Amino acid sequence: METLFALAPLLLMFVLMWALIIRPAQKRQKTTAKMQSDLQRGDRVVTVGGLHGSVDALDDTTVYLTVADGTRMQFERQAIARVVDK
Repeated sequence: METLFALAPLLLMFVLMWALIIRPAQKRQKTTAKMQSDLQRGDRVVTVGGLHGSVDALDDTTVYLTVADGTRMQFERQAIARVVDK
């Protein structure tokens, strides 16, 4: 019985850490993955490096962005941080 009471603070700390840190990070990761998989040609996006561009073409793992004056750049889908507008 004493062992259970001794482990209770440790278990409580683990549950709080999961609820406050791990769970929100998992939700954020799932939302980002859905956004990256739902990309469409013409979407205005921002990369993790801060580059703004328009989606020109898509492959399974690659996104081609037009950034300025017809400059076309290739990025991994994971490099797309957010969609600015649709």
